[in-house]
Amino acid sequence: MKKITTLFLLLIGPVMLIYGQNVITPEKLWELERVSLMDLSPDGELVLFGVAHYDVAENKGQQDLYTIPADGGTARKITAFESFEINGQFRPDGEKIGFLRNGYLWEMNTDGTDKRKVSDFTMGGFKYSPTGNHILYFKEVQFGKTTEDYHPDLPHAEARIIDDLMYRHWDTWYEGKHRNIFFAEYEDGKIKGEGKNIMDEPYDSPMKPFGSMSQIAWSPDGKSIVYTCKKEFGKDYTMTTNSNIYRYDLESGETENLTPDNDGYDREPAFSPNGRYLIWNSQERDGFESDRKRIMMHDFETGERVEISEGWDRNADNPQFSRDGNKIIFTSGVHATFQIFEYDLNRGEKRQITDGIHNYYNFFQHGDFIISAKSTMSMPNEIFRVDMSTGEDRQLSQVNTEMLNQLDLGEVKSEWVETTDGKQMLVWMIYPPGFDPDKKYPTILYCQGGPQSPVSQFFSYRWNFQMMVSDGYIVVAPNRRGLPSFGREWNDQISENWGGQAMDDYLSAIDHAAEKPYVDEDRLGAVGASFGGYSVFWLAGNHEGRFKSFISHCGLFNLESWYATTEEQFFANWDVGGPFWEDPVPESYLKHSPHLYAGNWDTPILVIHGERDYRVPIGEGIQAFHTAQLQDIKSRFLYFPDEGHWVLQPQNSVLWHREFIRWLDETLK
Repeated sequence: MKKITTLFLLLIGPVMLIYGQNVITPEKLWELERVSLMDLSPDGELVLFGVAHYDVAENKGQQDLYTIPADGGTARKITAFESFEINGQFRPDGEKIGFLRNGYLWEMNTDGTDKRKVSDFTMGGFKYSPTGNHILYFKEVQFGKTTEDYHPDLPHAEARIIDDLMYRHWDTWYEGKHRNIFFAEYEDGKIKGEGKNIMDEPYDSPMKPFGSMSQIAWSPDGKSIVYTCKKEFGKDYTMTTNSNIYRYDLESGETENLTPDNDGYDREPAFSPNGRYLIWNSQERDGFESDRKRIMMHDFETGERVEISEGWDRNADNPQFSRDGNKIIFTSGVHATFQIFEYDLNRGEKRQITDGIHNYYNFFQHGDFIISAKSTMSMPNEIFRVDMSTGEDRQLSQVNTEMLNQLDLGEVKSEWVETTDGKQMLVWMIYPPGFDPDKKYPTILYCQGGPQSPVSQFFSYRWNFQMMVSDGYIVVAPNRRGLPSFGREWNDQISENWGGQAMDDYLSAIDHAAEKPYVDEDRLGAVGASFGGYSVFWLAGNHEGRFKSFISHCGLFNLESWYATTEEQFFANWDVGGPFWEDPVPESYLKHSPHLYAGNWDTPILVIHGERDYRVPIGEGIQAFHTAQLQDIKSRFLYFPDEGHWVLQPQNSVLWHREFIRWLDETLK
């Protein structure tokens, strides 16, 4: 570790000479702070949010909590521990703010004074009951046996005994522990005991690994808890997306499955203020993790259930009731942006509240306004106040404003490009700072992952377009087939056709860009991660001389070896058509696997992979690198032994960005 740190410090000087002082560099990208919206006070007057910042030299970070008036004003920092304060929320009476620090529950006054630890045990997340007399939380509970349980006399043995699938997930090995929900009595800042486990079974809520506290909700009267869970285990877990919404009654101790008739995901439950209705996100088709997200509503008095989003051809995400209970507020993708919508329950009408080139994420509604986090490709998350009637917004937080104002950023434009099947495709064009249309620029085709993740107005700290263009490249980022926010048909056309129309869409986008006088058609590259990495491998064998450089991060190279080593089989079954040993063999293995075209490779390629990537295991990257080396193609393998599908540690990330740019500079400049 000391050797790596020394090398990092020695490289800082040369890199700063390469980059101008007024553009985003890998180091400056990590200087930008990361804003997360957490809560709005019960009276609607105070916004709670987190700000994370990182010390690259120390290779660590921390997150502090802030408040800001909901009608605008100066932000106040209310925590300053050397740790990540998470899960911040106002107590229902509005007098205290609770948060987790190192897993322990803490409380403080809303001005940050009188901080004190409330729990003497750790938890993963918590929620106050609306009535203020209970608290729910989740923590890990040991159900499965460990190797040491089988062989207690061998405490230093390094081995895992595996009898079933789902023994690892994304970047984590299964150690026999599951997230279970507990509730305990709570009064005046005191928790009575460690609470009661309302699940007591080897399943997870929130669901691993990405599920949050939004998958759990209290009823307004504090008498029941609803939660999301996929109650399957091992191989059965890998084969389905069938999660359900369960309701637990605190008095009787009974649990009811509220969604037994739906076979796909059911998640994100939310009660109406009077407790009569429950809404949630539901996906209809089992195994399709990117199926259209619907809003379902259940009436507890009549038992009636309706789809609020019926007829809606896009995802309806993150549904919440307005505080008066008359409207449902949600977000939805519109042409690679994310906007806020409302559904009026009395009129039965939907209305788009916001519009523009931006993304809105989680939100809180109060009276005639909404507080939400908003980003663009040129601005990381900040907190905004949105007028519900006009959709006009006003920026509240200014966490990164000063630094961004000092940077020269590239211009982002959208174009509609005709595809080979006569459709119109939205393509983002991001230009270098100081762009001169009379010059010619090397140009990068960005291939998105997913394969059903939109190229929207996100500000990524990994695949950051502003950092790419800061070194003098134009970036072409198409919303090819399979990306949501363009209707269900467009979204579904990627399934079982990875190497088909989606790849034609990429070629249409880069061919369109190459016709521009300022794009140097002799200096084109293609980059991407995950399915984007697959796309790069596929294009490497099918690009017909278009590209001079490739970068593939955690890409799928051989669909047969990938199918037999990935962890959630439902995804592979849906997207590539099932196992390769079926009769007949699914077409994906016969036509769409990049390794089938490796004999056509003739272009320099950088392959990047993390050892702890269990969704696309590292063998895929190793196979691709060996394929290039054995054919005497200029190639490089960037290997991260302690990263998974994403590169998350500060110094690893800076190194990743430097090597990314170094490779492009070697091969395109």
